[in-house]
Amino acid sequence: MQKIVVLFFILLLLICSCSKSSQNADDLINEANLLWDGRQYSDPHKAMELLNKAIELRPDYAETYNQRGVVYKNLGENEQAINDFSKAISLQPDLILAYYNRGTVYNNMGKYQESINDFNEAIRLRPDYAEAYNNRGINYNKLKQYDPAIEDFNKAIKLEPNNANAYNNRGLAFFMQGNDQQGCSDVKKACSLGFCKALELTKSRGYCR
Repeated sequence: MQKIVVLFFILLLLICSCSKSSQNADDLINEANLLWDGRQYSDPHKAMELLNKAIELRPDYAETYNQRGVVYKNLGENEQAINDFSKAISLQPDLILAYYNRGTVYNNMGKYQESINDFNEAIRLRPDYAEAYNNRGINYNKLKQYDPAIEDFNKAIKLEPNNANAYNNRGLAFFMQGNDQQGCSDVKKACSLGFCKALELTKSRGYCR
């Protein structure tokens, strides 16, 4: 009977220990989330410290690698970011944000086809992902593939009619095709939605009035 009681308490301690580790990891992740301002981490080094600890406690949680990849991206450490997004995808192949985030880093690195491949996967998993269409279109633009770029910007605008970036990017694609009239129309629309840099530039160069 005494052995059974001892074994019971050992088992209870193990369960409590696992539960505590899991909870601690969640607390660390939540604390890191508080540093996210919607675009980047306000204190990326602190966020990195928290997420490193969370990964030590829960090394099989895909979202933590995805979050740490964003921190690496904020710090300009592209290869480390790619490694973390890839790890997240290996742990959770349907993690849309990991594909999206890796695609943005590939774009930053000038690896446009790799970026397109990731946005393809993000769109496959979420066909209504307007920003994935917009970002894929940006890559097509950089590869001078303007027709598929315009198709992607059209899709982004259809999904989000007030997407200033999509209008701006479609306008640039039209300019590259020599369609100044449509290009001006789009950059003016982008400006009406709060994004005026392209319109100012095209006016300064005599393309738009």
